Amino acid sequence: MTLSGNIKDLIIDSIGEGVFTVDKNFRINFFNKGAERLTGFKAEEVLGKFCKHIFQSDSCFDNCPISQVLRSGKNLYDFETYYSFINESKTPIRLNASVLYNEKNEPTGGIVSFRDVSELYALKRNLSDTTKYQGIIGRSKQMNEIFDLIEEISDSNAPVFIQGESGTGKELIANAIQKRSPRSSKPFIKINCSVFPENLLGSELFGHAKGAFTDAINNRAGRFEIADGGTIFLDEVAEMPLQMQVQLLRVLQEGTFERIGESITRKVDVRVIAATNVNISKALKDGSFREDLFYRLNVIPIEIPPLRERPEDIVPLVHHILQKFSITYQKSVPDVSDAVLDLLINYDWPGNIRELENVLEYAFVKTPSGEVIVESKLPPKIISPIKKKPAGTEKGTFYNEERLRLIHILEENRWNQTKSAEVLGIGRTTLWRKLKKYGLID
Repeated sequence: MTLSGNIKDLIIDSIGEGVFTVDKNFRINFFNKGAERLTGFKAEEVLGKFCKHIFQSDSCFDNCPISQVLRSGKNLYDFETYYSFINESKTPIRLNASVLYNEKNEPTGGIVSFRDVSELYALKRNLSDTTKYQGIIGRSKQMNEIFDLIEEISDSNAPVFIQGESGTGKELIANAIQKRSPRSSKPFIKINCSVFPENLLGSELFGHAKGAFTDAINNRAGRFEIADGGTIFLDEVAEMPLQMQVQLLRVLQEGTFERIGESITRKVDVRVIAATNVNISKALKDGSFREDLFYRLNVIPIEIPPLRERPEDIVPLVHHILQKFSITYQKSVPDVSDAVLDLLINYDWPGNIRELENVLEYAFVKTPSGEVIVESKLPPKIISPIKKKPAGTEKGTFYNEERLRLIHILEENRWNQTKSAEVLGIGRTTLWRKLKKYGLID
């Protein structure tokens, strides 16, 4: 049975997507109800007009979808562009475009279906802006302050000194600093100063001449020489032997060094990013770390807070880690249960993000594909009774529980304060005060 034109129009009008057709001159000759609803234009306002004058999209002039399908004869799917709707706002859309043919199989124009994807774009932008910076996951106030600092120093070549407990992500911060620096396209050399004995560390950093010691069978350039013009990351710098600290101080002050076993003075231009997890005050006091070197390195200090001081970062970290394991293990474990999330937020995380990743990998492996992680899949140390701070301490039980409850509700509402206030049954101003009180906003 062949459908009449009116029936076809009714069917097209009933679908949610916007649909319009144009003739070979690109004048609109059909505009469905979905297109009216999405754009705000009425059919009678646009019929007979050039589509580019209605939607005013850059692609209308530079890369017209209908022109593409007319030229190629191939349909276009999920083409992303912007249309101007009646309120003159640029709205992101995805469209499909096809050629229209008559009974003689001759092209008579084109048909376009489109949908508004502004909410999807907003969600992607919100997730990207609030949880990730240069590959670092975090939405807490403390981490956002670090991200802001990295942006502020992006044009600088000054030394940076990163402090933080083991597992907090000091190398990720160093990576972000290097990527945002003027030296981003130059060499980026990394070395862990704690894994080499003193004689080998000197060779690794500054190189050696042939015959300088038993195994020195060839001349060898060190890390500083290789990094010339770029950046070097000295991890665990406070565990460097004192003699090496003297040589490092010279490089920072003068930009010069000699290879081991060689008297030729070499000059380098290297930015130094250093990191440590030791107690610097104690190291300075007991003399294991030179004070003059510390001041040379500590031009731009960055201190990464431990995970236990920023529980609001745990939710985005959990989601990010589960996505990573889904790729590694080729199975889907989409989330953790609410009870598991409570346990993760209340745990102290002495090993910080590295420990969180290990715990989640243990639970991920034990959880069947398609299911969420439940309490029984966690390591015993996580599901043992939680030690609460006694009431009367600086931040007691009520403080912690109300702060965690706020974080839960904000997460459920994607940090939309208006919706969160409605769920809590309080005014938006009251919610704002609570967020300030608990350090969840600036």
